[in-house]
Amino acid sequence: MPVPQMEETTRPPGFGDRLRSAVERAGSLVCVGLDPDLERFPDHLRNDPEAILRFNAAIVAATQDLVCAYKPNLGFYVAQGEAGIAALVATRALIPPEIPVILDSKVGDMANTAAAYARGYFDAWGFDAVTVNPYLGEDSLAPFFGYADRGVFVLCKTSNPGSGDLQDLTAGDGPERGPMFLALADRAAEWATRYPATIGLVVGATYPEPLAQIRARCPDLPILLPGVGAQAGDVAASVRAGRAGDGDGLIVSSSRAITYAGTGPDFADRAREATLRLRDEVNAVRTG
Repeated sequence: MPVPQMEETTRPPGFGDRLRSAVERAGSLVCVGLDPDLERFPDHLRNDPEAILRFNAAIVAATQDLVCAYKPNLGFYVAQGEAGIAALVATRALIPPEIPVILDSKVGDMANTAAAYARGYFDAWGFDAVTVNPYLGEDSLAPFFGYADRGVFVLCKTSNPGSGDLQDLTAGDGPERGPMFLALADRAAEWATRYPATIGLVVGATYPEPLAQIRARCPDLPILLPGVGAQAGDVAASVRAGRAGDGDGLIVSSSRAITYAGTGPDFADRAREATLRLRDEVNAVRTG
């Protein structure tokens, strides 16, 4: 009697695999932040009830062949109430499925509440990755880490001037004693060995020396690198400090410097030009 053959099941590709594919397809480490500020929109969109969606759609259409990811920041959409949330969900839907979308939510809460956030951001809204705040500890992040096909970027050394208030405090004992951001990097590297999600770090381009220290501790983790452009992070220094051994491993995120590169009817064309400049600047260092 023949033995029944088990059907092979294929797991969906993880976030890390999809990110690598997007990097290769576009030849780019650039991520465009979609942070709508109605006061900075072109005049012809300001009174449009669907201004956010139309603005984002134009930016995506102009840049989608040049980027490895998009990153909407939740706060800008919440600020517009129900219309803003509707625009966020619609924006997610219009981005081509082969381009990962990171929801910059910086979320962190008690475990059962975190699980609700994870279901909302991943299951209901369909985002590929989120940013999370580790202040409440591992149990507050575990619900996100349990999604094998998603990415979770843990705040480590953020780009804002006040980041050192807590992130630079000394932590640990003996030879492990050092700044809190290195303790967080070590912890994230350990979590990445135990959870199925792709776990990465958020490290600002405004701090290339800490970035180099973090990369040395976490040679294989993807790093989301905000702080270039409007925050004046040093692109070349940050790419040298943060790239992985293969020249990749970074998601170089720019928002305002790209999306508001132009304020007239040709704003999307100006955004494309800014994205091209950043892509080429990054690639010159990445492969050099």
